[in-house]
Amino acid sequence: MFTGVKVFSATKAKDRDELGEQVTRWLRANADLEVVDRTVTQSSDNEFHCLTVVVFYKPRSGSKKT
Repeated sequence: MFTGVKVFSATKAKDRDELGEQVTRWLRANADLEVVDRTVTQSSDNEFHCLTVVVFYKPRSGSKKT
C-alpha cells in the first residue's frame, strides 16, 4: 500500500545522466518516507529517448508527513 507517488523523467542525454542523483537527493530530503515500490521505464522514438523513474512511497511508522 502506498500513499504517494513521485515521478522523475528526462529526455535529454545530460538530464538522463543526472537522473540518479536527482532521485538520490529527493530520497535523502524525504528520509521520513518509506519507498514501497519503484518502476524504471525507458521509451524511445526516432528523435527522443525518455527515462522515467516512478517511486511509490508511504510515511514511515510514526511519521506525520504525508
